Amino acid sequence: MRTSFERMSYSAIQVEGLCKQYQIGAVQEEYGTLRDAIMRAVTAPFRRQTRTQQADTTLKALQSVSFDVPAGEVLGIIGRNGAGKSTLLKVLSRITEPTAGRIKIRGRVASLLEVGTGFHAELSGRENLYLNGSILGMSRREIQRKFDEIVQFAEVERFIDTPVKRYSSGMYLRLAFAVAAHLDPEILIVDEVLAVGDSAFQNKCIGRMEAAAKEGRTVLFVSHNMAAIRGLCQRCIWLSHGSLVRDGRPGEVVDAYLAVGDEASGSVDLINHPGRKTQGEQAFLQRLRFLDSAGQITSSFPVGSAFRVALDVKLEDLSRRPTALLWVTNGAGDRMFTIDSGFQAQPLPGIDRTGTIYCTLPEIPLRPGRYTVHLGFGVHSRSTEVIEEAASFHVTPDDFFGVGKLTPERYGAFLVRGSWTTN
Repeated sequence: MRTSFERMSYSAIQVEGLCKQYQIGAVQEEYGTLRDAIMRAVTAPFRRQTRTQQADTTLKALQSVSFDVPAGEVLGIIGRNGAGKSTLLKVLSRITEPTAGRIKIRGRVASLLEVGTGFHAELSGRENLYLNGSILGMSRREIQRKFDEIVQFAEVERFIDTPVKRYSSGMYLRLAFAVAAHLDPEILIVDEVLAVGDSAFQNKCIGRMEAAAKEGRTVLFVSHNMAAIRGLCQRCIWLSHGSLVRDGRPGEVVDAYLAVGDEASGSVDLINHPGRKTQGEQAFLQRLRFLDSAGQITSSFPVGSAFRVALDVKLEDLSRRPTALLWVTNGAGDRMFTIDSGFQAQPLPGIDRTGTIYCTLPEIPLRPGRYTVHLGFGVHSRSTEVIEEAASFHVTPDDFFGVGKLTPERYGAFLVRGSWTTN
């Protein structure tokens, strides 16, 4: 049995002038059922009329992207949401065809791009393990040999014969990653789906990728976790608006990415923010940073973890009474909560020209999802500026109640600690 790969001086992946475009609103007609074909025929006149009324709009997801990945290298891919990271991985995984350019891949590829890709909801975990393993190229003998190891890694022993439609998203993720990670590929492609898992499982997945790297496998890793990019990857590329901005050592690329203040990094430039509204010409808020419990910049918080927002402020002179307001909305725009410095016992101390204001939650009770922060600021009891949709952050699943399992979605928008007793 092969346990490691000899490091060789050849490119496992070559990408040259890669472009991918989508027609916004266009109907993809290459595939489909008979029902789809009938519906296309019936609605064709309406679609033609709509096309004559609307301008042709093209979304350039990738624009002339070129790079090589030597065999045995761990390549990190970073960039804000919509930068083209997932599109790049889908093209490399042969899920979608490029519009232009070419790619050359040497080696067996395993991809984990979406939770439960290739799973059938009505089949059990055991049946899906065999099915998904076969789809990924594993022989039945290979699956049987690794079955116990995969199930143990996924931590679904008790539920392996339960239909996966009854699995939580975390169980789905663990089983999907376990199958892909045990494929023994020469090339492993992993998207940000790891952010869905709890912190313990994320560490296990990163450990698996570290082991794959030590064995000489090629790994492509997309993540918003800058610490993981720095620690795991030997090289990093930064994508923005479909183009390759920078390619180099992880530390240098990540530092450049954070300096620009990309929203996905957890640090955002507020000076030229499009959502800013000021009372007058002066702008006081300079930058927003999301900080974890260790003071590190991040945009991802496990549910129940400490949550901190740092606001860098610049004033013309000493302000005796600065005030700050922060409110958070969900994806539907519903306000989750508001934190107002005017509703605390001690007012904020004065700021002499420059300083940083911190807003801290001991634990964030929001259920997993993407949320948006909006800001307000004032001096001398007068509102001076508001920045709507200042920045976004993600709350990721974790064992909030410390009982060894994730909380079901039906439990509501907030997770609240309480207790049950009897007398």
